[in-house]
Amino acid sequence: MKRVYNFSAGPAVLPESVLKQAADEMLDYKGCGMSVMEMSHRSKMFQTIIDEAQQDLRDLLNIPDNYKVLFLQGGASQQFSAIPMNLSKNGVADYIITGQWAKKAYQEAKKYVKANVIASSEDKTFSYIPDCSDLNVSEDADYVYICYNNTIYGTKFPEVPNTKGKVLVADMSSCILSEPINVSDFGVIYFGVQKNVGPAGVVIAIIREDLIRDDVLSYTPTMLKWKTQADANSLYNTPPCYGIYICGLVFKWIKAQGGLEAMKEINTKKAKILYDFLDSSKLFKGTVEKDSRSLMNVPFVTGDKELDAKFIAEAKEAGFENLKGHRSVGGMRASIYNAMPIEGVEKLVQFMKEFEERNL
Repeated sequence: MKRVYNFSAGPAVLPESVLKQAADEMLDYKGCGMSVMEMSHRSKMFQTIIDEAQQDLRDLLNIPDNYKVLFLQGGASQQFSAIPMNLSKNGVADYIITGQWAKKAYQEAKKYVKANVIASSEDKTFSYIPDCSDLNVSEDADYVYICYNNTIYGTKFPEVPNTKGKVLVADMSSCILSEPINVSDFGVIYFGVQKNVGPAGVVIAIIREDLIRDDVLSYTPTMLKWKTQADANSLYNTPPCYGIYICGLVFKWIKAQGGLEAMKEINTKKAKILYDFLDSSKLFKGTVEKDSRSLMNVPFVTGDKELDAKFIAEAKEAGFENLKGHRSVGGMRASIYNAMPIEGVEKLVQFMKEFEERNL
């Protein structure tokens, strides 16, 4: 079996032990004679799977009792609409634009509410996180929205913005479970799981109970109404059962590693190996301001498009996959999520050093 080092931004690398367990259980899950793929979502066995997944996530994040955990479909992008529809009271929302995904969420929200941009880093190609200590928050804002970690640009909020008492909504698709967070700082946290948790097709939302209401915008589709999903405990219709099962295995894997403090320690170590090399390299250069750097997504360039293309091709040949940067940015990007082993980063840096020697 040949496994490559997969630096994809998503769908992304999963723990090998999880994949092996899923393979072992593919035809017969715990002696029931069928796969989780074939199992009724109304069965006691699947109920146990989703209940355990929720409890393990609650344990990992120390989610308070007054927050609901919803397993949803439609990816993070569907929540771009669901958020303004469910949270609108005054019809006003403030957005902090630090990358393409926050920008898309803002553009979607404009269809339903008066959306304001109260901070942005677009002036420098989203290479930094703006100062959010004294934001000009709208007095009547229903919420303030951020994308906590920006997959494309490799930035992450170094601290939680001061929203002056307004509900904070965060897309954490590409950094969830990489380090501890204080869930109580947020009204809503949601994430597509295909970057750091599981296979594409599941989005998980963690929502404070007082924000789950009946009096949402009148045209909110039944499926996008959080109360519909919360009242049915994520089983209003057939959920993405197999994806939820894999997420549950990953939660147990993270627990076995020592939880989020342990994940932060190893993620910090992995990122330091790569950033230290970029800071000392004569050929490669990181594109993000140092105090805004992500632990999960590391973009870098040589400054020469042809050399970038040569590096990507030779890296692929050497077993390093999916290092091409997002089409809107170019260059390279190494996504080093929880499941990327430290030796993968060490070997990538060694390859980069050798490439630099050959091409300077």
